[in-house]
Amino acid sequence: MKEFGGPTIFIDRDDINTDEIIPAKYLTEISKRALKEHLLEDLHLDNFDPLSETMQQAKVVVTRSNFGCGSSREHAVWAFEVNDINVVIGSSFARIFRQNMFNCGILAMELSEQDIESLFELQGDVSITVNMEKEELTAIANKNKIRCNFSLNTFDKKLVQSGGWLNYADKNY
Repeated sequence: MKEFGGPTIFIDRDDINTDEIIPAKYLTEISKRALKEHLLEDLHLDNFDPLSETMQQAKVVVTRSNFGCGSSREHAVWAFEVNDINVVIGSSFARIFRQNMFNCGILAMELSEQDIESLFELQGDVSITVNMEKEELTAIANKNKIRCNFSLNTFDKKLVQSGGWLNYADKNY
């Protein structure tokens, strides 16, 4: 079964749109791989560097609400996929973006704003592990540990566990 979790980055803003995730000028690329170095390059926030070592090692993104709003393009999700980011956690997602995440085998995890705030309060290097069976995440930073529960419908869970829609369809149809 696919593992979810790992080193975590925090993007402290609501309404991050797909143009900030992957700029429109890269939508003519013919391979997903060509999107890799451009993930979040148009996101301008204090103390955020999309080329930092922390960003390059990240497997998990924690953000706020309405993540992935704007144009409904799969390229935004593909940019996460080719950067090996397998979990994005927020209090809400744009509907089409969220489904594109599941279709690509990436976990779009919705938590309460209170749980999101608790994650943002962690200090230092944060690593998150996800237990899909228990629908629980554990975030660890230094000696601090936070556990949060989440829920997924059965079909979305099967999609991400399979590695996305294509793998799911190959196994089931």
